[in-house]
Amino acid sequence: LPFDRRLAADDLAGSRAHVGMLASVGLLTADEAAAVLGALDTVEAELADGSFVFAASDEDIHTAVERRVTELAGPAGAKLHTGRSRNDQVATDLRLWTKRETRGVAARIHALQEVLVARAEAAGDTYLPGYTHLQRAQPVLLAHHLLAHVWTLARDVERFLAASDRADVSPLGAGALAGSSLPLDPDATAAALGFGARFDNSLDAVSDRDFVAEALFAASLLEIHLSRLGEEVVLWSSEEFGFVRLPDAYSTGSSMLPQKKNPDIAELARGKAGRVLGDLTGFLATLKGLPLAYNRDLQEDKEPLFDAVDTCALTLSALTGLMANLEFVDGAMRAAADVPTATATDLAEFLVDLVEHHGALGGGGHASVNHVAGADVRGCGVRFSEVSCFGLRGGFGTGGASNPFQGSQEPDLEKSMVTGDLNEALVEWIVQYRINDPKRYLFDIRRPEKTLRAASEAVMREVVGDR
Repeated sequence: LPFDRRLAADDLAGSRAHVGMLASVGLLTADEAAAVLGALDTVEAELADGSFVFAASDEDIHTAVERRVTELAGPAGAKLHTGRSRNDQVATDLRLWTKRETRGVAARIHALQEVLVARAEAAGDTYLPGYTHLQRAQPVLLAHHLLAHVWTLARDVERFLAASDRADVSPLGAGALAGSSLPLDPDATAAALGFGARFDNSLDAVSDRDFVAEALFAASLLEIHLSRLGEEVVLWSSEEFGFVRLPDAYSTGSSMLPQKKNPDIAELARGKAGRVLGDLTGFLATLKGLPLAYNRDLQEDKEPLFDAVDTCALTLSALTGLMANLEFVDGAMRAAADVPTATATDLAEFLVDLVEHHGALGGGGHASVNHVAGADVRGCGVRFSEVSCFGLRGGFGTGGASNPFQGSQEPDLEKSMVTGDLNEALVEWIVQYRINDPKRYLFDIRRPEKTLRAASEAVMREVVGDR
């Protein structure tokens, strides 16, 4: 009872639909139906204002509501349970709750997406190192990095919407396990409750909790993604990185160390992931040995589901506020990316082009190109900021076999590989090739608004439209 009180509104909705159906098939008179519906209205008001008195005999919210309805409506109230088992009643209530709450989580995810898109738009040309194996790899735009999380969250939205759809089947009318000999109308109750369909098999209807497991999986994967975002904030806010400054409202001090500003919100986002993973694995263990049909073990479905949804909502709200108020330290990001090795890959690809189309380096192949490119970049001291597209003074051809040095003297590449002296024309060609070919580099730096908005507009239409 302390847990399933949250199903009260859904239990009242299911009971109203059931009463309407009983009246339509002649199992309740109009006066009886009116008395029971009036009693349900009273119960709803009492629950809302806190005056509802639970009895020691109330096993759960369902028996509490039926007891009070019988007290208020008399013999008519006792007919509320006609043709209905607690098995199909509980399953109906939980499906209604899951349908609604999973879409609510999807809306919260989208709110975080909107913040990340806004921060990406505002980031402009700020760049930082992209990492593989937590080692600096290639410079990327901060906008590009933030949008990677937007795309990840888009998949989470899809999973929560799918979980809502999976719950969108009414089990009301399945009874304890084999339906009823009474002339019930499951299609009518399904329609009255807004379900997209009604059950096909009564045994499956009362014992199916796949929709709970799938909602828990969606929650677990979401929390893992939020944990990864939190971990980046933890790293970036450390003095070793210094990429972000934490807002006071989303950080804490130390009880002993006055200089500390701790990323508690981000750390809790990491920690909460383990909790929700536990909800999922514990519930799957509950399901694994159950024979058909209903078993009391299924009473363990609510606590993990409620906890996971609550945790997701809390984590999303906290991270949305944190990401909206973080201060990105442009200078620190640029300085970390502004190292001679940053253009090594671009140089290697440029040399491949020369090897393939101009016979440079004696056609030495990709392995030798990577070797000389790495040595040359390490030796030349050219920094990423010096080859930035925003500082270009002119352009060179970018395609295939075209000569990148048209109108100027072609450099002695083999000599430059030995001396470590990188020709300025080669550097500018690298940048032109990288920036002017969006298919290679995945986004077009000159038109960011198109790519940024594409990441979330489809989600926005679906989720916002269903709020």
